[in-house]
Amino acid sequence: MAAKRKYSKKAGNKVAKAMHERKAGTLRSGRSGKKVTSKKQAVAIGLSQARRAGAKVPKSSKKKSKKKSS
Repeated sequence: MAAKRKYSKKAGNKVAKAMHERKAGTLRSGRSGKKVTSKKQAVAIGLSQARRAGAKVPKSSKKKSKKKSS
């Protein structure tokens, strides 16, 4: 069985704040400044803010695909 990911309380608070802002309709995305309506995007924004604030957050599981050289 895989170990559960460990998130700090600070990270949880940042995600909760982002979710609250999304529900209120005031959460905006990065450069474009478009309104965020997706729950997944709100969680990602909250975790990103927590990482920048120095909270304990596991590394992003985004896998970057490498171009196949032929």
